[in-house]
Amino acid sequence: MAVAPASGTAIDSAVITEAVARALREDLGAGDVTTGATVPDSARARAVVVQKQPGVVFGFEVVEATFRALDSDMAIEALIEEGRWHEEGAVLCLEGAARAILSGERTALNFLGRLSGIATLTARYVHELRGTATQILDTRKTTPGLRALEKAAVAAGGGTNHRQGLYDAILIKENHAALAGGVGEAVARAHARADGAVAKLPLEVECRDLAEVREALDAGARRILLDNFSADALRHAVGLVGGRAQLEASGGVTLATVREIAATGVDFVSVGALTHSAPALDLSLLLEPLSP
Repeated sequence: MAVAPASGTAIDSAVITEAVARALREDLGAGDVTTGATVPDSARARAVVVQKQPGVVFGFEVVEATFRALDSDMAIEALIEEGRWHEEGAVLCLEGAARAILSGERTALNFLGRLSGIATLTARYVHELRGTATQILDTRKTTPGLRALEKAAVAAGGGTNHRQGLYDAILIKENHAALAGGVGEAVARAHARADGAVAKLPLEVECRDLAEVREALDAGARRILLDNFSADALRHAVGLVGGRAQLEASGGVTLATVREIAATGVDFVSVGALTHSAPALDLSLLLEPLSP
Protein backbone atom coordinates (compact mmCIF):
# COMPACT_ATOMS: atom_id res chain seq x y z
CA MET A 1 0.00 0.00 0.00
CA ALA A 2 1.41 3.37 -1.00
CA VAL A 3 1.59 6.07 1.64
CA ALA A 4 -0.05 9.35 0.62
CA PRO A 5 1.92 12.55 1.29
CA ALA A 6 0.63 15.22 3.66
CA SER A 7 -1.58 17.70 1.86
CA GLY A 8 0.40 20.37 0.02
CA THR A 9 3.79 18.89 0.84
CA ALA A 10 4.50 16.52 -2.07
CA ILE A 11 8.20 16.11 -2.78
CA ASP A 12 9.75 15.28 -6.15
CA SER A 13 10.18 11.50 -6.13
CA ALA A 14 13.65 11.86 -7.70
CA VAL A 15 14.74 13.98 -4.73
CA ILE A 16 13.56 11.30 -2.31
CA THR A 17 15.18 8.49 -4.29
CA GLU A 18 18.52 10.30 -4.37
CA ALA A 19 18.46 11.18 -0.66
CA VAL A 20 17.53 7.64 0.36
CA ALA A 21 20.16 6.04 -1.88
CA ARG A 22 22.84 8.32 -0.46
CA ALA A 23 21.80 7.59 3.12
CA LEU A 24 21.65 3.83 2.61
CA ARG A 25 25.10 3.81 1.00
CA GLU A 26 26.41 5.70 4.00
CA ASP A 27 24.94 3.24 6.50
CA LEU A 28 25.17 -0.09 4.68
CA GLY A 29 28.46 0.27 2.90
CA ALA A 30 29.33 -3.20 1.60
CA GLY A 31 26.47 -4.73 3.60
CA ASP A 32 24.79 -5.09 6.99
CA VAL A 33 27.18 -7.63 8.48
CA THR A 34 25.29 -8.09 11.75
CA THR A 35 21.95 -8.82 10.13
CA GLY A 36 23.60 -10.98 7.48
CA ALA A 37 25.29 -13.08 10.17
CA THR A 38 22.26 -13.57 12.41
CA VAL A 39 19.04 -13.40 10.39
CA PRO A 40 18.07 -16.04 7.79
CA ASP A 41 17.52 -14.67 4.31
CA SER A 42 14.01 -16.18 4.27
CA ALA A 43 12.90 -14.61 7.56
CA ARG A 44 9.92 -12.28 7.50
CA ALA A 45 8.73 -9.81 10.09
CA ARG A 46 6.14 -7.23 10.94
CA ALA A 47 7.15 -3.89 12.44
CA VAL A 48 5.40 -0.88 13.91
CA VAL A 49 6.87 2.62 14.08
CA VAL A 50 5.84 4.27 17.34
CA GLN A 51 5.71 7.99 18.17
CA LYS A 52 6.98 8.42 21.72
CA GLN A 53 6.35 12.12 22.30
CA PRO A 54 3.78 14.70 21.13
CA GLY A 55 4.35 16.31 17.77
CA VAL A 56 3.70 16.42 14.04
CA VAL A 57 4.83 13.31 12.19
CA PHE A 58 6.04 13.88 8.64
CA GLY A 59 8.14 11.87 6.20
CA PHE A 60 6.17 8.74 5.35
CA GLU A 61 7.15 8.98 1.67
CA VAL A 62 10.82 8.89 2.61
CA VAL A 63 10.31 5.96 5.00
CA GLU A 64 8.46 4.08 2.29
CA ALA A 65 11.24 4.73 -0.24
CA THR A 66 13.86 3.54 2.27
CA PHE A 67 12.27 0.18 2.94
CA ARG A 68 11.16 -0.35 -0.67
CA ALA A 69 14.75 0.18 -1.80
CA LEU A 70 15.63 -2.91 0.24
CA ASP A 71 12.45 -4.93 -0.34
CA SER A 72 10.32 -3.81 -3.26
CA ASP A 73 7.43 -5.93 -1.97
CA MET A 74 7.40 -4.40 1.51
CA ALA A 75 3.82 -3.79 2.66
CA ILE A 76 3.52 -0.37 4.32
CA GLU A 77 0.47 1.22 5.91
CA ALA A 78 0.04 4.61 7.54
CA LEU A 79 -1.87 4.42 10.82
CA ILE A 80 -2.29 8.18 11.26
CA GLU A 81 -2.57 11.21 8.98
CA GLU A 82 0.83 12.84 8.76
CA GLY A 83 1.10 16.61 9.00
CA ARG A 84 -1.23 16.73 12.02
CA TRP A 85 -0.50 16.98 15.72
CA HIS A 86 -0.56 13.63 17.55
CA GLU A 87 0.26 12.89 21.16
CA GLU A 88 1.88 9.45 20.83
CA GLY A 89 1.27 5.89 19.61
CA ALA A 90 1.72 3.74 16.52
CA VAL A 91 2.07 5.76 13.31
CA LEU A 92 3.15 3.29 10.63
CA CYS A 93 3.28 -0.48 10.16
CA LEU A 94 5.19 -2.57 7.67
CA GLU A 95 5.58 -6.22 6.77
CA GLY A 96 8.20 -7.89 4.63
CA ALA A 97 11.70 -9.31 4.59
CA ALA A 98 13.15 -9.18 8.10
CA ARG A 99 16.61 -8.35 6.79
CA ALA A 100 15.26 -5.33 4.90
CA ILE A 101 13.45 -4.03 7.96
CA LEU A 102 16.53 -4.34 10.16
CA SER A 103 18.90 -2.87 7.57
CA GLY A 104 16.64 0.08 6.78
CA GLU A 105 15.46 0.81 10.32
CA ARG A 106 18.00 3.44 11.34
CA THR A 107 18.00 5.27 8.01
CA ALA A 108 14.19 5.38 7.96
CA LEU A 109 13.93 6.56 11.56
CA ASN A 110 16.66 9.16 11.05
CA PHE A 111 14.69 10.67 8.19
CA LEU A 112 11.35 10.43 9.97
CA GLY A 113 12.65 11.79 13.27
CA ARG A 114 14.45 14.69 11.59
CA LEU A 115 11.55 15.72 9.36
CA SER A 116 8.98 15.25 12.12
CA GLY A 117 11.12 17.37 14.44
CA ILE A 118 11.11 20.21 11.93
CA ALA A 119 7.35 19.89 11.39
CA THR A 120 6.80 19.85 15.15
CA LEU A 121 8.90 22.93 15.88
CA THR A 122 7.22 24.77 13.00
CA ALA A 123 3.80 23.86 14.37
CA ARG A 124 4.79 25.30 17.75
CA TYR A 125 5.76 28.62 16.14
CA VAL A 126 2.59 28.70 14.06
CA HIS A 127 0.55 28.01 17.20
CA GLU A 128 2.16 30.99 18.93
CA LEU A 129 0.89 33.23 16.11
CA ARG A 130 -2.71 32.00 16.15
CA GLY A 131 -5.11 34.89 15.65
CA THR A 132 -2.57 37.05 13.81
CA ALA A 133 -2.02 37.55 10.08
CA THR A 134 1.75 37.05 10.34
CA GLN A 135 3.26 34.05 8.57
CA ILE A 136 6.19 31.92 9.73
CA LEU A 137 8.92 31.51 7.08
CA ASP A 138 11.83 29.12 6.83
CA THR A 139 15.32 30.01 5.56
CA ARG A 140 18.19 28.44 3.60
CA LYS A 141 19.79 27.23 6.84
CA THR A 142 19.09 23.63 5.95
CA THR A 143 21.07 20.38 5.97
CA PRO A 144 23.08 20.25 2.71
CA GLY A 145 21.38 17.92 0.27
CA LEU A 146 18.13 17.72 2.27
CA ARG A 147 16.63 21.17 1.66
CA ALA A 148 13.61 20.00 -0.33
CA LEU A 149 12.73 17.46 2.36
CA GLU A 150 13.22 19.88 5.22
CA LYS A 151 11.24 22.65 3.58
CA ALA A 152 8.43 20.18 2.92
CA ALA A 153 8.50 19.41 6.65
CA VAL A 154 8.14 23.13 7.42
CA ALA A 155 5.08 23.26 5.18
CA ALA A 156 3.67 20.16 6.88
CA GLY A 157 3.97 21.97 10.21
CA GLY A 158 1.98 24.93 8.89
CA GLY A 159 4.87 27.21 7.96
CA THR A 160 5.46 29.00 4.66
CA ASN A 161 8.45 28.26 2.47
CA HIS A 162 10.73 31.17 1.61
CA ARG A 163 12.97 30.90 -1.47
CA GLN A 164 14.29 27.44 -2.27
CA GLY A 165 17.73 28.66 -3.26
CA LEU A 166 19.69 31.45 -4.90
CA TYR A 167 17.86 30.98 -8.18
CA ASP A 168 14.19 31.69 -7.45
CA ALA A 169 14.25 35.10 -5.75
CA ILE A 170 16.44 38.18 -5.48
CA LEU A 171 17.33 38.77 -1.84
CA ILE A 172 19.83 41.56 -1.35
CA LYS A 173 21.67 40.94 1.91
CA GLU A 174 24.03 43.18 3.88
CA ASN A 175 27.13 42.02 1.99
CA HIS A 176 25.49 42.54 -1.42
CA ALA A 177 24.56 46.09 -0.40
CA ALA A 178 28.08 46.80 0.86
CA LEU A 179 29.60 45.73 -2.45
CA ALA A 180 27.00 47.62 -4.47
CA GLY A 181 27.48 50.89 -2.62
CA GLY A 182 24.49 50.82 -0.27
CA VAL A 183 20.95 49.50 0.05
CA GLY A 184 19.38 51.97 -2.35
CA GLU A 185 22.05 51.47 -4.99
CA ALA A 186 21.78 47.68 -4.69
CA VAL A 187 18.02 47.78 -5.24
CA ALA A 188 18.40 50.16 -8.15
CA ARG A 189 21.01 47.93 -9.77
CA ALA A 190 18.86 44.85 -9.31
CA HIS A 191 15.89 46.57 -10.95
CA ALA A 192 18.02 47.89 -13.81
CA ARG A 193 19.82 44.65 -14.58
CA ALA A 194 17.02 42.16 -14.13
CA ASP A 195 15.51 41.09 -17.42
CA GLY A 196 13.63 38.12 -18.85
CA ALA A 197 12.67 35.52 -16.26
CA VAL A 198 14.80 37.22 -13.59
CA ALA A 199 12.70 40.38 -13.84
CA LYS A 200 9.65 38.38 -12.73
CA LEU A 201 11.30 37.07 -9.57
CA PRO A 202 10.37 38.56 -6.20
CA LEU A 203 12.88 41.10 -4.90
CA GLU A 204 13.61 41.66 -1.22
CA VAL A 205 16.28 43.71 0.51
CA GLU A 206 17.74 43.40 4.00
CA CYS A 207 17.85 46.57 6.10
CA ARG A 208 19.65 47.09 9.39
CA ASP A 209 18.03 50.35 10.50
CA LEU A 210 15.30 52.82 9.60
CA ALA A 211 17.62 54.89 7.42
CA GLU A 212 18.18 51.85 5.20
CA VAL A 213 14.43 51.19 5.17
CA ARG A 214 13.93 54.69 3.75
CA GLU A 215 16.63 54.04 1.14
CA ALA A 216 14.98 50.79 0.14
CA LEU A 217 11.56 52.40 -0.20
CA ASP A 218 12.95 55.28 -2.25
CA ALA A 219 14.60 52.76 -4.57
CA GLY A 220 11.30 50.96 -5.13
CA ALA A 221 11.69 47.91 -2.88
CA ARG A 222 8.38 46.18 -2.24
CA ARG A 223 9.61 43.67 0.32
CA ILE A 224 12.01 44.48 3.12
CA LEU A 225 13.81 42.20 5.56
CA LEU A 226 14.24 43.87 8.95
CA ASP A 227 17.30 42.24 10.44
CA ASN A 228 17.71 42.10 14.22
CA PHE A 229 15.31 44.97 14.89
CA SER A 230 13.95 45.40 18.41
CA ALA A 231 10.18 45.26 18.86
CA ASP A 232 10.07 49.07 19.15
CA ALA A 233 12.15 49.46 15.99
CA LEU A 234 9.87 47.03 14.16
CA ARG A 235 6.82 49.11 15.13
CA HIS A 236 8.54 52.24 13.87
CA ALA A 237 9.40 50.48 10.60
CA VAL A 238 5.81 49.33 10.14
CA GLY A 239 4.62 52.91 10.64
CA LEU A 240 7.26 54.32 8.31
CA VAL A 241 6.49 51.87 5.52
CA GLY A 242 2.73 52.35 5.85
CA GLY A 243 1.85 49.39 3.68
CA ARG A 244 4.09 50.39 0.78
CA ALA A 245 6.12 47.19 1.17
CA GLN A 246 5.80 43.81 2.84
CA LEU A 247 7.93 43.45 5.94
CA GLU A 248 9.79 40.41 7.20
CA ALA A 249 11.37 40.31 10.66
CA SER A 250 14.38 38.08 11.22
CA GLY A 251 17.21 37.46 13.65
CA GLY A 252 17.25 35.72 17.01
CA VAL A 253 13.55 34.82 16.95
CA THR A 254 12.43 32.35 19.63
CA LEU A 255 9.14 30.82 20.73
CA ALA A 256 9.17 33.25 23.63
CA THR A 257 9.51 36.34 21.41
CA VAL A 258 7.74 35.49 18.17
CA ARG A 259 4.28 36.68 19.23
CA GLU A 260 5.61 40.04 20.39
CA ILE A 261 7.35 40.39 17.03
CA ALA A 262 4.18 39.55 15.13
CA ALA A 263 2.23 42.07 17.22
CA THR A 264 4.31 44.88 15.69
CA GLY A 265 2.44 44.36 12.42
CA VAL A 266 5.09 42.70 10.25
CA ASP A 267 3.85 40.39 7.51
CA PHE A 268 6.40 37.61 8.02
CA VAL A 269 8.77 36.27 10.64
CA SER A 270 11.61 34.08 9.34
CA VAL A 271 13.08 31.51 11.72
CA GLY A 272 16.33 29.74 10.83
CA ALA A 273 15.95 27.49 13.88
CA LEU A 274 13.11 25.61 12.18
CA THR A 275 15.67 23.73 10.12
CA HIS A 276 19.03 24.27 11.82
CA SER A 277 18.05 23.55 15.40
CA ALA A 278 14.87 21.48 15.49
CA PRO A 279 15.26 18.47 17.83
CA ALA A 280 14.33 15.14 16.26
CA LEU A 281 10.98 13.71 17.26
CA ASP A 282 11.44 10.56 19.34
CA LEU A 283 10.32 7.50 17.37
CA SER A 284 11.10 3.80 17.62
CA LEU A 285 10.53 0.65 15.61
CA LEU A 286 9.15 -2.48 17.26
CA LEU A 287 9.66 -5.73 15.33
CA GLU A 288 7.75 -9.01 15.54
CA PRO A 289 9.01 -12.15 13.74
CA LEU A 290 6.49 -13.90 11.51
CA SER A 291 6.17 -17.66 11.25
CA PRO A 292 7.53 -19.11 8.00
